[in-house]
Amino acid sequence: MSVILPKISLVCLALLGAPALAQGPTAPDAKASYTAPRTSFGHPSFEGIWTQNFVILMESTVQAPMLVLPEAAAKQMAEAAAKGIGDALDRGLDPEVPELMKAADGLPIVRGERRTRSVVLPADGRLPYTPAARKESQRGSAAVMAEHIEQRPNWERCITSLGLPPVTGMGTTSANPRQIIQTPKQVVIHTEYGDEARIIPLTDTHKPKALYSALGDSIARWEGETLVVETIGLPANDRVRFFSNLVVGADSKVIEQFTRVAENELLYQYTVEDPSIYTAPWLAEYSLYKTSQRMFEHACHEGNLSVPHILMAQRMAETKLKPQ
Repeated sequence: MSVILPKISLVCLALLGAPALAQGPTAPDAKASYTAPRTSFGHPSFEGIWTQNFVILMESTVQAPMLVLPEAAAKQMAEAAAKGIGDALDRGLDPEVPELMKAADGLPIVRGERRTRSVVLPADGRLPYTPAARKESQRGSAAVMAEHIEQRPNWERCITSLGLPPVTGMGTTSANPRQIIQTPKQVVIHTEYGDEARIIPLTDTHKPKALYSALGDSIARWEGETLVVETIGLPANDRVRFFSNLVVGADSKVIEQFTRVAENELLYQYTVEDPSIYTAPWLAEYSLYKTSQRMFEHACHEGNLSVPHILMAQRMAETKLKPQ
């Protein structure tokens, strides 16, 4: 989904100043300044419930090419982005979204900075798509086939939801708490939105392909204070993700990194490796924050009642397009 932001005022532009791109995406000094508490078996502890309630854009915009904004400019951009997202989804028959977006906490805060986007590498904040993949992302997930039900996206059919890696985030409509549970041999990431639990073994070997789940096959390892999760075998039906229009193919590899950078802040970084989609490496990130709120059951549209209507609408559209 493309979000067109209204022009930022001249006062706001003055506040922006020079692009603040000097901060590296990994910022080793920032990570090294905090040491996470340990589990009883010695691993950095991420246990608990983590969430975010920000308006998170994937890429840089023409109006805000810089990565970091001061608070006043960030507030104005967040309001414009929330309105753009709300209006777009309102036209897509989801009228609750504009009101929900008003409850967002502004642009993402990462290590104390207000961020305009998730992509930090390349420095221009644009995903290094191939020309064909860029066009595919612009068409969005609505452009998929509708000959029969199995061609429709898995998220539309309630098979997958917002636990599918990588989790790109979209603001308060998917604040999407994630509960992390750790054992000596596994890490469990339970996502509220979609009620999905990824049980990730600490190993260097993927399962046989026959055992891949609808969320792909994930394995994990520790690199110092960082948990690195590698996922392959993601579903072809979710190639273009619902909100961000991020393109992730069935042959793509997703690398996620979780690093606790403060008592209440968990840095989430991710990239997708696939030379058929991306011409260069890239990195995106945002932070999750510790919360005392509970996890609740998430119900998708029970019985997939909208799917027949989607297929019926496609048949009607085809009839109108046929020459008389």
